[in-house]
Amino acid sequence: MASKMHPETAVIHAGHLREPQGSLVSPLYQSATFVFDDVQTGSARFAGEQSGPIYTRLGNPTVAEFERRMAHLEESEGAIAFASGMAAVSAVFLGLLSSGDHLICNTCLYGCTHSLVSEQLPRFGIEVTQVDFADLQAVEAAIRPNTRMLFLESPVNPHLAVYDLQAVASLASRKGLTSVVDNTFMTPLLQRPKSLGIDIVLHSATKYLNGHGDVIAGVVCADGEPLELMRHRSLKDIGGVLSPHDAWLILRGMKTLALRMERHCLNAQTLAEFLEGHPAVTRVYYPGLKTHSGYHLLGSQMGGAGGVLALELNADFDAAVAFVNRLKLFNIAVSLGDAESLVQHPASMTHATYEAGDREKAGISDTLIRLSAGLENAEDLLADLRQALAPLSQSNTLEEAL
Repeated sequence: MASKMHPETAVIHAGHLREPQGSLVSPLYQSATFVFDDVQTGSARFAGEQSGPIYTRLGNPTVAEFERRMAHLEESEGAIAFASGMAAVSAVFLGLLSSGDHLICNTCLYGCTHSLVSEQLPRFGIEVTQVDFADLQAVEAAIRPNTRMLFLESPVNPHLAVYDLQAVASLASRKGLTSVVDNTFMTPLLQRPKSLGIDIVLHSATKYLNGHGDVIAGVVCADGEPLELMRHRSLKDIGGVLSPHDAWLILRGMKTLALRMERHCLNAQTLAEFLEGHPAVTRVYYPGLKTHSGYHLLGSQMGGAGGVLALELNADFDAAVAFVNRLKLFNIAVSLGDAESLVQHPASMTHATYEAGDREKAGISDTLIRLSAGLENAEDLLADLRQALAPLSQSNTLEEAL
């Protein structure tokens, strides 16, 4: 029955085991270690001959329920929860790549992921090439004998570029490479990369999965040997373990994921359409707009356009910063997927780790602004944008008059 559940049902029920005391809500196993009936039981569990919890770094019933739910939603054999989204990203690289291996990733990535691949992985002898995944011929040309993995986000943080994941998966399969997609912006309700042939899917569970801005977490969904390698090398030996309490909060948040994503998408679409027609805005990045290069993938690859959008202003760096500071309902914060609408300036915040030249190659301009549409009434959000944009419109009108 579980395999036939609609995703909107699965976010509530998948992976849940009947609780012996009859509790409707999954219990929180806030325990560091677990008691064995005898030495033989402990020995059997350590040997993998008997299932059951041992020590929360190795597994916890509350965390395991979250993992089962994510595995079901992402159509994978299993999932591993981590203490942060970056712990999940690191787990993929450090668990599956070795010194002398070569990684190909997109030119634009979340700022800390960019820092990890450009500064940290080379310290361990892992070579990295960044290529625009919009040009798969260029990606294929970058493949070397020691290439092991293709890594990308889709949509991309922060300018919402969308890539053909089926084509990426096909290329990886032909070349014997592992394909990895960060699916944070879409959630499994709007996009399931594994159904398109992608090998590994990860999320910052901090964002939409939790949805309430009170948890830091990550999760990786995978199959077979890669799953077990990451569980032992990355989780057990490095130890970026998700706390049971945080897993419990995510499970609670996921019960409303379908409802929240519907509102996030609706608000983002409304804001994007308004901004696209505003004279102070030179460009809007949102897959739900017909002008977006990835619009054609709606309905096939993506079930919706998501709750994040970006815009470029007809202004300079200082004027863009002033625009952000004038917003009242949009909280200035570097996250997304919360009930509150958020705004941030990538060039000076999330992507400040990029060198200026790399930021230009990644398409992150000084006036790029990223918005995360929350759950508020759209008219209030529009009013906030109008008042913040008004000085820019007046300035542009004055310049034209002169």
